[in-house]
Amino acid sequence: MKSNKIIIGSRGSKLALIYAERAKAEILKICDDKKDAEIKCITTKGDTLLDKRLSEYGGKGLFCKKIEEELLEKKIDVAVHALKDMPFQETEGLITNCFLKRNDPREVFISKENKKIENLNTNATVGTSSLRREFQLKKIRNDLNYKMIRGNIDTRIKKLNDNLYDAIILSYAGIKSLNLNKKISQTFSTSQIIPSAGQGVIALQCRKDDKDIIKILNKVNHQTTYNCILAERNVLKTLEGDCETAVGAFAKIEDEKIYLEAELFSIDGKQRFYYKAFKDINCSIELGKEVGEILKKESKNSYKR
Repeated sequence: MKSNKIIIGSRGSKLALIYAERAKAEILKICDDKKDAEIKCITTKGDTLLDKRLSEYGGKGLFCKKIEEELLEKKIDVAVHALKDMPFQETEGLITNCFLKRNDPREVFISKENKKIENLNTNATVGTSSLRREFQLKKIRNDLNYKMIRGNIDTRIKKLNDNLYDAIILSYAGIKSLNLNKKISQTFSTSQIIPSAGQGVIALQCRKDDKDIIKILNKVNHQTTYNCILAERNVLKTLEGDCETAVGAFAKIEDEKIYLEAELFSIDGKQRFYYKAFKDINCSIELGKEVGEILKKESKNSYKR
């Protein structure tokens, strides 16, 4: 940070900017009156390459790489990411140790005629860009046609309205932030559809050597969310998961214990591996590693190509 103005880098979508404004407000709460903050919009490859699954273009990093480059080049001071879009490996020279209080992590179903998934006609077309979501929905209805869909939330809803799909599945956090709750046909519990690790969490990233920004972000960090994220992300890290890894991991804290539920699918979605465990609240990393190792062993690496 070179001046009294903190530059916050964000993707330029409507939802990303809502998250960036929230991050800005939290940062300014911590800073004295002499400091100001400004949001800089950055277009990433993930925003422009929309005709295939992310894995076909190189994975989740497509949403982060350009923003991280600007961070390393000191064009911005803080990067705002949807944590579920970040690879588990940290980029050299950067640190992601600050998470805002988690938004609702559940998944929602939006359909024409406001039908729940159980009431859709056989062979109805459901749009999702995630193999995890596809395989999880197949547990409920394996007689539907699951088709790839990309684009921001407004784009996906427009495709639904244009009759390209009969239904779509999205994260509740995004729908709620855009005030589109009335469009929801069905909300799945975190046990019905275990979310992606970090779903509903806004992550703030900075340079590893920027002590001033690190000091601010340490105060912004939401500790309960942080503990849950350590568990969830260590499942991914242990599995060495990428965009093609169909894995859900969700942690919650109750009575000073952290509970972690995770499921992993084989690459073809035909096999499901599930495990649930808990530990003391200060053992998040160990819990994530334990659950990841058990899933890895049970699956015999069938989740990898």
